[in-house]
Amino acid sequence: MVQALALKGSKKLLNAWAFYDWANSVYSLVISSAIFPIFYGALFRVAGIEKVAIFGGEIARAPLISYVTSLAFVFIAIVTPLVSGVADYLGNKKVFLKFFCYLGALSCIGLYWFSLENIYFGLVCYFFGLVGFWVSFAINNSYLPDIAYPEQQDRISAKGFSLGYIGSVILLVFNLAMVMKPEVFGITNDEGGVAEIKAMKYSFISVGIWWIVFSQYTFAHLPKGYKREGVRDHIILNGFRELKSVWHQLGENRSLKRYLGAFFVYSMAVQTIMLIATYFGEEEIAWGTDSERTTGLIISILVIQLVAIIGATVTARASQAFGNVKTLIVINAIWVLLCIYAYFLQTPMDFYTAAGLVGIVMGGIQALSRSTYSKFLPETTDTTSFFSFYDVAEKIGIIIGTFLYGIVAQLTGSMRNSTIFLGVFFLMGIFLLSRVNKKN
Repeated sequence: MVQALALKGSKKLLNAWAFYDWANSVYSLVISSAIFPIFYGALFRVAGIEKVAIFGGEIARAPLISYVTSLAFVFIAIVTPLVSGVADYLGNKKVFLKFFCYLGALSCIGLYWFSLENIYFGLVCYFFGLVGFWVSFAINNSYLPDIAYPEQQDRISAKGFSLGYIGSVILLVFNLAMVMKPEVFGITNDEGGVAEIKAMKYSFISVGIWWIVFSQYTFAHLPKGYKREGVRDHIILNGFRELKSVWHQLGENRSLKRYLGAFFVYSMAVQTIMLIATYFGEEEIAWGTDSERTTGLIISILVIQLVAIIGATVTARASQAFGNVKTLIVINAIWVLLCIYAYFLQTPMDFYTAAGLVGIVMGGIQALSRSTYSKFLPETTDTTSFFSFYDVAEKIGIIIGTFLYGIVAQLTGSMRNSTIFLGVFFLMGIFLLSRVNKKN
């Protein structure tokens, strides 16, 4: 505890915290957004099937991975508060950060053995990769008020996201080169395998190694955490009790409660867009050929990642000049316009333009939302529980947002109508943010 207080605000500690984004962001880009979705579809195309026998029946590939993803987020929403409460209670949340980091990284490496024949093992690795990423990300977020003073939080939060974008792009470019030119890396079609698919499997290993290696700098400098005093009983359920305590404290902090409500609504739309953007581009844009479609989607992902670096930095500076809440209101307004623009997208160039604009506001809204929440927190050492509440709200939003998006697309027969539907959430976010105390 003394060590944490002595180091608070130091450049070394701030950089160590931000560097975890560099370490784990490769998962969200390479696994979630780029390589794994292509790999997953390629397995079925090579096998010439659309369904797989699992759990005593047959299910199509898209619903299968969707259900596993939803189940993972339900699990994450339950585990995060449990872990956070125990971590603050024991005063050693770094050990939990390490555990979920290694769980996620080793699960990524396990994806190397993902196949239709080993579908259960592959899905388990995919499941725990999600769990490891999101829970460790939540724990790292909870360190922010511990390691940075309020006036430092916007900049270091933006720096974390920027490092994550840069690192993940570096590894993605390397992995894409390996997939596009596997022979250059000595990857051949031996043993009946397809070289490109084998290269994708190697990329999963690279993500796990990258995550483990670069997280060591963070682990070396972050403090263990604060130990909470109290009776040592019902420790397993303590996390849920802490959530209940946070809920009661929200009633005493009107600004925090209103901000969290606004965050829940607009984050629901932001996270849904992050998850479905690639699928929207694949289905709704008039690509010339399959090759152009694949290349175009990858380029769009890279554009979003690179532009997001600028977006996170510009947003941090804007928040210093105009305040966090006012800046978030403007970003939400831009999102509304983007949702309307997405409805009319037709050509690849339209999609590239949208990707660039999305990148600017994507990086900005994520970094600023995290630091704004930190600023609204009361004076407390119980930061993990407060941030677990924040992350649980985000995960519940993902579950609701993706479900509603799918329902609207299914009922109307078009994903374009769903983009307008998401714009409504951003409008609601603007209204709810306007009711928050704007001093921050």
